[in-house]
Amino acid sequence: MAESEGERLAVVVQELLGELGAEQVVTDRQRRRTYESDGLAAYRVLPGVVVLARDVRDVVATVRACARHGVPFVARGSGTGLSGGALPHADGVLLVVSQLRTVREVDAANQRAVVDPGVINLHLTAATSPDGYYFAPDPSSQSVCSIGGNVAENSGGAHCLKYGFTTNHVTGLDLVTPAGEQVEIGGKAPDPPGYDLLGALVGSEGTLGVVTSATVRLTRLPQEVRTLLAAFRTMDDAGAATSAIIATGVVPAAIEMMDALAIRAAEKAVRCGYPDGAGAVLVIELDGPAADVAGEFDDVVRLCEAAGAFEVRVAADDAERALIWKGRKSAFAAVGRISPDYIVQDGVIPRTALPQVLRRIAELSERAGVQVANVFHAGDGNLHPLVLFDGAVPGAVDRAEEVAGGILDLCLEHGGSITGEHGVGADKAKHMLRMFTAADLDTMQALRCAFDPEGIANPGKVFPTPRLCGDVPGRRRGAHPLSEAGVAEVF
Repeated sequence: MAESEGERLAVVVQELLGELGAEQVVTDRQRRRTYESDGLAAYRVLPGVVVLARDVRDVVATVRACARHGVPFVARGSGTGLSGGALPHADGVLLVVSQLRTVREVDAANQRAVVDPGVINLHLTAATSPDGYYFAPDPSSQSVCSIGGNVAENSGGAHCLKYGFTTNHVTGLDLVTPAGEQVEIGGKAPDPPGYDLLGALVGSEGTLGVVTSATVRLTRLPQEVRTLLAAFRTMDDAGAATSAIIATGVVPAAIEMMDALAIRAAEKAVRCGYPDGAGAVLVIELDGPAADVAGEFDDVVRLCEAAGAFEVRVAADDAERALIWKGRKSAFAAVGRISPDYIVQDGVIPRTALPQVLRRIAELSERAGVQVANVFHAGDGNLHPLVLFDGAVPGAVDRAEEVAGGILDLCLEHGGSITGEHGVGADKAKHMLRMFTAADLDTMQALRCAFDPEGIANPGKVFPTPRLCGDVPGRRRGAHPLSEAGVAEVF
């Protein structure tokens, strides 16, 4: 008689208790509840067991035990993700790697650093700035998010317009495969030969294994940084300024936009002092050689004023720069001051489509009676609408989810994507067929199954796991795994 999932998990727990000890293998229900969600708290699952890894050997032991007994596992870092990517499995192992937090090497001469997956993003910059370098990807959660999570989600941040996403800054990874093998992919070299496995791993959301070390590029600290805040009466005016700036050939380090509702939330939360009466603000930052920044800065101010900016503030020092950024960086958490619940959406559109899409979002909002606060990377069209609701009101969740899904449809309608940097996770797996064909998803599954034929690494995320690697229940072997019948089963 075949063992149940619970029975297999019980065997793994006993093995790990014997190998790692009770301090690292958490079975107490109340302690496990600490890990039942990531930053997307609307999704909650109590993990079957939590393993607190202290070193790479613990990771290997845990994954090998799961592989032996066919038990699913989910890797978790700081747990700040916003797509349910680190959502646990009820009959599986949640493998927490946040204690692996050593910066193993800073090789300034080669502009590289080697770090554990639990190293906090901002701590890496702190460790490398004495040598004149920093780590460019900067999610809003950079003071708490981990490098391993950045790799899993291919995180971006405010400065991705100029510097790109995490994938542009990773040159090597150490990986524990779902079979428990330790492999090294890439290294310090800028472009290793062969297939681009790094490109597959970065952004794979933990479905291809557990990263235990990352070799990353370091970026030289700029000679000059200038930051301004431009206030506009309308979102259209702010969008016009953004397009005008990019059209000149200037590539700012960042162009961030917030609408009136997001501004109001930020003011309540952190008193950032943004201008009264603003329907939208742009936070624009330029960096690079001092002579280049000076010329570009004058152009940016002129273009903002030409587009209707009624106030332009220039940060005079680091303290004023931090205050300008404080409102933007706190925006997601700040909306909790004006709404008991909210959905953080993440979609991408062509920058030139901003005015049309924002107007359509306003129409969706008004029609559904659901407020939407808009915060986004204006320079590259990565939207982060915050859909506000009160979960205690009957039907409010459904209306909010309808608006959130409608926003993704708008993104696809305008040639964009259902996610820019938050990942697909558990939240958007159901939307994948809106963007990809069944053949596309087959190809992705084929790659996944090459790494994880048993489907135990973060199952159910990105796209449904069962089961290109074997039989999908109710489908004869050899049939198209995501035919219309198959899709109905899985979704």
